[in-house]
Amino acid sequence: MAKTRELVVRRKAIRNIRKITRTMELIATARFKKAMDRTVEAAAYTKKIAEIAAELSASAQDVTHPLLVKREKITKRILLVICSNRGLCGGYNAGILREATYSLNAAKSRGEETLLELSGKRAISFFKYQQIIPVATYINFEDKPRFDEVEPLADKFIREFVDGNVDAVDVAYMKFLNPARQIPVVETILPFAKPNESASNAIKKTDNTSYEFLPSAEEILAELLPQAFKASLFKCFLDAAVSEQIGRRVTMKAATENADDMIKAISLLYNRARQAQITKEISEIIGGAAALE
Repeated sequence: MAKTRELVVRRKAIRNIRKITRTMELIATARFKKAMDRTVEAAAYTKKIAEIAAELSASAQDVTHPLLVKREKITKRILLVICSNRGLCGGYNAGILREATYSLNAAKSRGEETLLELSGKRAISFFKYQQIIPVATYINFEDKPRFDEVEPLADKFIREFVDGNVDAVDVAYMKFLNPARQIPVVETILPFAKPNESASNAIKKTDNTSYEFLPSAEEILAELLPQAFKASLFKCFLDAAVSEQIGRRVTMKAATENADDMIKAISLLYNRARQAQITKEISEIIGGAAALE
């Protein structure tokens, strides 16, 4: 009797956990769809503004901008690590933190100083355990990052880069490729990569249009490039948000399926134990009746 009671209690506990994981799966699915729509829209905007900047830079080769200037020697860089505030999303955070750690070690081996900035409680707790002190931490970026939240951060990075306080800005995040594939990456978002000679020639071959700039190319780039950078950084946060929801949805779906399997296995054990118990009781009754005769 004790064994069957234990199985009943265990099965009930697993069913309660299954309700939680199933609910979290449904919530993550709903959030994923909304986040993916925002990411796809932002990707189209970011791609187009990058193409415009590339065409303008290629058409006005003699024009430069501080955000396009690549430093001859990098001595100090910013590394922004974008993780989640919550767990239960599989290997999402682990992959990003692995790439960030590798980037930190690589920069250290090159003799470069890295200013670490962390977004998300998981990143903060990880580097606290590693006894690595960040220069800034952020926990306000949830599953719906807003442009007005990212813009002050982008302005700070632009100011630090233009003033010469840092030579590069990197971002470690989960890059969204499609719903079935996301990869942890460390990308350099400052300085902007100016189109190389082959890319410029390709643009000229496909488009022989000569541009007249009004106002000047310098003024256009001065307005366009900061906006392009802000859009790129915002896209990183959107990619991170949708990838987190995908990771959580997949993890909770797997947990729900595992709970179903465990419930079936425990139910089978319970039925066998109950059958053995009933058989034993029947045998005892028959034996007792035979003894009375």
